[in-house]
Amino acid sequence: MNRKSFGFLVVFSLLVSAVPAAASDSGAPQEQTPGQHVGQLINRGSTSFGANTMGEAGLSLPEAPDNAFRQDVVNRSYSRRPDPSGEASGIRAPTVSSPSSIEGGGGPLFSFHGLNHFDQRFANGGNQFSLEPPDQGLCVGNGFVLETVNDVMRVFDTSGSPVSGVVDLNTFYGYPAQFDRTTFLQGPFATDPSCYYDPEHERWFHVVLTLDVDPVTGEFLGSNHLDLAVSHTNDPTGDWNLYSIPAQNDGTDGTPDHECDGGPCIGDYPHIGADKHGFYISTNEYALFADQYTTAQIYAISKAALAERALSPAFVHFDNLYIAGRPGFTVWPATSPVGEYAGFRDGTEFFLSSMATEESGNSRGFDFRLGVWAITNTSSLNDATPSLNLLRGVLPSEPYGVPPASAQKEGDVPLADCLNEDCLGFGDPPEPQEEGVLDSLDSRMQQVWYADGKIWGAQGTIVKVGGQFLAGIAYFVVDPTAIGSGGGVMLAQGYLAIPNNNLIMPAIATFPGGRGIIAFTLVGEDFYPSAAFAIINGALGVGPVRMAAQGLGPQDGFTEYFLGGGRPRWGDYGAAVVDGGSLWFASEYIGQTCDFDEFLVDMSCGGTRSALANWGTRISRLSP
Repeated sequence: MNRKSFGFLVVFSLLVSAVPAAASDSGAPQEQTPGQHVGQLINRGSTSFGANTMGEAGLSLPEAPDNAFRQDVVNRSYSRRPDPSGEASGIRAPTVSSPSSIEGGGGPLFSFHGLNHFDQRFANGGNQFSLEPPDQGLCVGNGFVLETVNDVMRVFDTSGSPVSGVVDLNTFYGYPAQFDRTTFLQGPFATDPSCYYDPEHERWFHVVLTLDVDPVTGEFLGSNHLDLAVSHTNDPTGDWNLYSIPAQNDGTDGTPDHECDGGPCIGDYPHIGADKHGFYISTNEYALFADQYTTAQIYAISKAALAERALSPAFVHFDNLYIAGRPGFTVWPATSPVGEYAGFRDGTEFFLSSMATEESGNSRGFDFRLGVWAITNTSSLNDATPSLNLLRGVLPSEPYGVPPASAQKEGDVPLADCLNEDCLGFGDPPEPQEEGVLDSLDSRMQQVWYADGKIWGAQGTIVKVGGQFLAGIAYFVVDPTAIGSGGGVMLAQGYLAIPNNNLIMPAIATFPGGRGIIAFTLVGEDFYPSAAFAIINGALGVGPVRMAAQGLGPQDGFTEYFLGGGRPRWGDYGAAVVDGGSLWFASEYIGQTCDFDEFLVDMSCGGTRSALANWGTRISRLSP
């Protein structure tokens, strides 16, 4: 490999996780007692959606930070693919003998293009890096649809027409640009966005993890924080308040010291939920500068205090989260349709987690248990001194395991062809590039919903369908009322799987009565990455897979080629919400295609992609 091409590989070492030696699940589990700390949000002033100009399309190095640390810092996954035969673990990949069928869209379905990599890369006058994957958030209310991805956001009306420009997250949160292409200075690194519209308080909430960097070198400084924005009104295009919670947990900035190797920790993969009284953020905590996982963290904040624009609202931080003697991992908080809150025990917020990952102390890659969590007395979040209780239980479930990577239907991959022809001038690649696979993530819990007195959850899993090992979805419906004396009751569970194809990154949402959707990406031998969904109806199970928008080509992005053999990115989550009588969902898909000759003339292929990635998103509404 020549010197020039090696430097190019380093430039693109972004958003891919390192894999340390496998964690052990041997030995007797040791039960740990969760900690509880009270702090105050840091008030960072206010912001608003402003004018935003798009930069000129093209390639302009560096396209990603020249910082090797970033390859193993955010969106981590330590889990390795399991042995599907079960010889090593005693658990086999679940066989789906009656796989789902694929039918038409069904029902009054409306769908439109959301944000794509062109929007992300060329926002803020082009002072952005290229990022994969989008990590998609969606919130809907008051006639507005807000979509957020790595690392931009935009507001639409419910007919799909934009009512704002494409706003980069650094600008929105009051930070310098990701990369100023005039001064070559770097701003903080924002990642993992999520959003939520609260219909009772009529406020919009947006959360992102931000890591502070040296503006000259781009290297992480150690400090990182959960940044939270709350709108002043029910109009997301207006003003917002800004708050921060330090997440390095090394004893600085008022944080507890979790003794992460190398100093600071990081609050990775933040996700949000809400009940009547509180707004909740959960994270996965790793060492920032080492291969070490501690446990999940939960932050609870008064929803009313945020909506009323309190100067520095209090938050309650739960740490040392163990369950059945194992570290909690991706303890995802539930969201509810309006009015569907658990009022018993003076207000309760529920969470689900899975237990088949390396981070949860499981090196087998399989499990058959769910973690069920609850924070009670949430009404006390509105008091001067909140008094919360954390309950945990383990519930037996159907088996699930870390899914395999997802193959794609063959198609045009002009970036791969370009690299093979050295059309960017970086020298010949170390080996020929070709269409690759999508990352199916691991078996962590994905979006969690509370409705009809039940918790609804879905996650990825390996499945065996027609003799093939593929990526599918495991879903669960749990009655959580017995959590104080166990883990609740499993009311329904099952799998979604399609022969020859994969279902990845599920998101679940239901109406108050329990009828809803599971949304996901459908990809495989027969389909380019497509936005799809299935209807779920409690104990009645799920219906056929339906197409929201069929993909037009394969993924053709830099994490596949420059980081091939590692973890080519897709995901890492989608979103689904309820707004009145409609179910809204957002999924990553590929909504464009062009061949090599077209790419040589215009590397943006008519503004549908960037030179280095072609991911897109699809926003859909179902009104059954």
